[in-house]
Amino acid sequence: MHRTLSIIALVVPDYDQAIDFYVGRLGFRLIEDIRQGPDKRWVTVAPEGGAALLLAKAASPVQTSAIGNQTGGRVFLFLETDDFARDHAAMRAAGIIFEEEPRHESYGIVAVWRDPFGNRWDLIERHRQG
Repeated sequence: MHRTLSIIALVVPDYDQAIDFYVGRLGFRLIEDIRQGPDKRWVTVAPEGGAALLLAKAASPVQTSAIGNQTGGRVFLFLETDDFARDHAAMRAAGIIFEEEPRHESYGIVAVWRDPFGNRWDLIERHRQG
């Protein structure tokens, strides 16, 4: 049996604002943007070779309150890179704000950053095994 985690729902305040950030500033691919009604769309974005994010526009006060806090303040998503220095510099040049300086851990180089919606991410380059 083969299973893959392919899409993660991410609650956002606005589809276009989220597309502008993830595609325009972060460089993800826009995979799908399908209208499903007057105020609902199926929008997926993804980094090259990674799982997709379903950008889910908040549709209720409960969902709105979850924007940027889907994990209670913990790092939520992990953006893995093969060149930390390159991507860290490019992200900073694109105006992405890191919460900390890069740090070296037993598993690799990592730094925490936030998207415009408040979600905490790790940019990480793992040490290669072998």
